[in-house]
Amino acid sequence: MSNNSIDPPQENLYGYVPDRDICIIFVVLFSITAAIHLAEAIYFRMSWLFATAVFAGVAEIIGWSARLWSSYSPFLQDPYIMQLCVTIIAPSPLVAALFILFGRISERLGEHYGRLSAMWYSIIFLTCDIISLVTQGVGGGIAGSSIGHQDDVDLGGNIMLAGIIFQLASISVFVVLMGEFFVRYFTDHPLRQPKKDPAAEESYVPARGILTPKLKLLITSVLAMTVFLVIRSVYRMIELIDGFTGKIIQTEVYFNIFDGAMVVLAIYTLNVLHPGWLLEKKVTRTETIALQRRSPSGSPRASLLSMNLKGQANNVNEGYAE
Repeated sequence: MSNNSIDPPQENLYGYVPDRDICIIFVVLFSITAAIHLAEAIYFRMSWLFATAVFAGVAEIIGWSARLWSSYSPFLQDPYIMQLCVTIIAPSPLVAALFILFGRISERLGEHYGRLSAMWYSIIFLTCDIISLVTQGVGGGIAGSSIGHQDDVDLGGNIMLAGIIFQLASISVFVVLMGEFFVRYFTDHPLRQPKKDPAAEESYVPARGILTPKLKLLITSVLAMTVFLVIRSVYRMIELIDGFTGKIIQTEVYFNIFDGAMVVLAIYTLNVLHPGWLLEKKVTRTETIALQRRSPSGSPRASLLSMNLKGQANNVNEGYAE
């Protein structure tokens, strides 16, 4: 049989016709969140959000627009290939945002409670996220461009599966490290001593950062996003294990709920509980103040410590953090 013959049971690559109304809803939802994230990134001057939240939103718009196209022309290969490649990689920048956010949180609560510094959390896990994104993209490209050649389609699917599994593994390690950090923070059992500011001649470095109400909300945001994105990754892994002709990938409602809806919940959580207003200014050093009077105990350091702590409490809510 020719590959150009119109035989719906064989040529409809989805196994169903994408629901047009559902596709429109997701295109609208992702358009709104992408626009809001763009405005928030500009307003709060957080450039890293362009490559994470904004990019994810735009990618989801493209993916769901392709599915909308398929709702009109379910036998065309181009929109199928487009949505296959884009929807598999689109949430990866949101995962990257999680890693960056947790690094910022650890800086404020005390990096000495974690296995890694904030910088190394970003370096290691962002590298893993990029590897996962590229792997999934390559696999999706191979699978999509090899329609009609089942061996190549299976190869592409296996590469995509490897990328998803690698991403899920890296998120799992991240969750374990994040969990250990919070346990150590709340029980006040640091892994190492905090570093003092070498620029200050006599400085006080708090051993335990202040968990403000805003930071609590930001932590809630990170945890909620993690749950949503893990659910999505588990679904995509099971879907690819089942194969392109399996029941899971050919059941639309599963994709709408466990992929589309989970990503919507994650990206809108970041819209509402946004680091622009929740990520408070990091107190990077404690000013050394020349005191004319000694404390009642006769110790100038005691007075210095008191004034520094007051200054820290007064300044903790000022400014934005990049």
